Amino acid sequence: MTRAAAFDPVKIGIVSISDRASAGVYEDKGLPALQDWLTRALLNPITFEPRLIPDEQDTISAALIALVDEGCSLVLTTGGTGPTLRDVTPEATLAVAHKQMPGFGEQMRQISLRFVPTAILSRQVAVVRDQSLIINLPGQPKAIAETLEGLKDAAGAQLVPGIFAAVPYCVDLIGGPYLETRDEVCKAFRPKSALRTR
Repeated sequence: MTRAAAFDPVKIGIVSISDRASAGVYEDKGLPALQDWLTRALLNPITFEPRLIPDEQDTISAALIALVDEGCSLVLTTGGTGPTLRDVTPEATLAVAHKQMPGFGEQMRQISLRFVPTAILSRQVAVVRDQSLIINLPGQPKAIAETLEGLKDAAGAQLVPGIFAAVPYCVDLIGGPYLETRDEVCKAFRPKSALRTR
């Protein structure tokens, strides 16, 4: 048995939301950033379901519903969470929610405030739909990594936990696969009773 075969496979939806990138005006950087970070962070074999779509609320909601229906246990979006008229990702996400998970957005803003005061303008939300966790992330690749991974000191010790530390246990609780992380990227937290022994 290979090392990868020892871990549950997972299907993850990654959605980059941008009028200009989806129209080919410039190269999308959101999807590569999400895929790169998740590949580094997870030990599980991953099947990615990527989508590059414009800032249209109905289009975003339809994409999220489709990804959940296709069996994605986790769906991460990037872009469209600011205060401009075209930023409708949070509204589209809340429209398909069965449960809201406000702690994710709160923590993302706390992390980003360490870098820029304008982090208070971000409106990221996280929700559960069926057995899937959907999280809105910032639009910039650097901010994506910071919010997922958290803040570390020069020696690599965790100063502020990233939001991904809570994702595997949340996915457990909603009936998804057992996600296992590389500790050097992002150490997942589970109560002792939820740990899987090997």
